[in-house]
Amino acid sequence: MKEKRLARLLVSGPPLLFLIVFFVAPSLIMILTSFRFPGEFGGLAPITLPDKAIAEYGFTSDAYHFFFSDFIYTEIFLKSFAVAFGTTLICLILAYPLAVLIARSRKHLRNLMVLLVILPFASNFLIRIYAWMIILGPESALSHFVNTVLGAFGIAPVTLLFSPFAVLVGMVYVHLPFMVLPLYTNLEKHDPSLLDAAQDLGANAWQRFWRVTWPLSLPGVFSGSALVFIPVLGMFAVPDILGGTGDILIGNLIKDQFLGTRDWPFGSALSIMLTLAVLSVAGLTTWFARSATGQRAL
Repeated sequence: MKEKRLARLLVSGPPLLFLIVFFVAPSLIMILTSFRFPGEFGGLAPITLPDKAIAEYGFTSDAYHFFFSDFIYTEIFLKSFAVAFGTTLICLILAYPLAVLIARSRKHLRNLMVLLVILPFASNFLIRIYAWMIILGPESALSHFVNTVLGAFGIAPVTLLFSPFAVLVGMVYVHLPFMVLPLYTNLEKHDPSLLDAAQDLGANAWQRFWRVTWPLSLPGVFSGSALVFIPVLGMFAVPDILGGTGDILIGNLIKDQFLGTRDWPFGSALSIMLTLAVLSVAGLTTWFARSATGQRAL
């Protein structure tokens, strides 16, 4: 019995210690920081009264009061959720046909296609985003083509760069592989005989997809959606580089609080609110995935 406990401890102990040191402890520090006063020159004010008396010290919930007292922060949260939802939906629409194509290809072509999907990860993230600045720039071939087409319909020229469109394009480009891979992993395991049986029963191509392929692929859809939606919520590099002054998302706001205004308590409070939002999304995704699996089993 003791040997089993020791073996279990040796197996589960290191991962548990890793989670405590790198996830639980930083989260507790962030929660504690969110209830502190900001320092006079940034950072944090002392917890106890120092020798030289200052106006603010100890603990306070001012950061949360400030967050809930101004609707602009709720608006930024809602905008971030809208961008994350739009990015997830577009990634799903683009990734699903590609994942089906990869899963139904021959093995040597399948491996090549998977390699092409993950190939962008071999280059630096910032370099790929800056490349989109060139593609979407005012003097680029794409901008000239779009404005030429719009001009033919009497629509004024538009600026693709530093716009919500550029932010959405950058988000989709960065996170598309995270949608393709879970879908491909799921679709590859489907039994082709189920589609043959549905065809023998008189189902057309659309009915075979909607009644067989789609329900079986829902776990991959939910996994891919979570892998896209959650990182997009906290992304700040893409809006910083491709977005304009009006395209501030919650990730940009948190970064500015820590590195710009140096209001660490408010930045920590925003981080806690974002973490709660992410956990809520993850919980809903898990619930929907289990519900879909249970209905399919019935």
